[in-house]
Amino acid sequence: SVVIVPIILGLIFSMSVVNEPNSTLATVLSMVPFTSPMVMMARIPFGIPTWEIITSLLVLYVSFLFMVWVSAKIYRVGIFMYGKKPSIKELLKWINYK
Repeated sequence: SVVIVPIILGLIFSMSVVNEPNSTLATVLSMVPFTSPMVMMARIPFGIPTWEIITSLLVLYVSFLFMVWVSAKIYRVGIFMYGKKPSIKELLKWINYK
């Protein structure tokens, strides 16, 4: 399924991060919310700066809160649309619905 792809990518990249934990790819992937849990855990034993760990955690927490907010807005409108499968266009309208 499409939902599992970011997790698999994070695991694959975390294996390559072990060879070069301070590379640009490792640093960027440790800040991307979908891959940061796996990649950052692979980088921490190699003594990366503390600010990178804190920044990664902050980005992860903020993105989590944002996605919960977006999901709540979609759910609020979508709960009344029982039986109808929404399109992407309808989901975007629901997010902007007041």
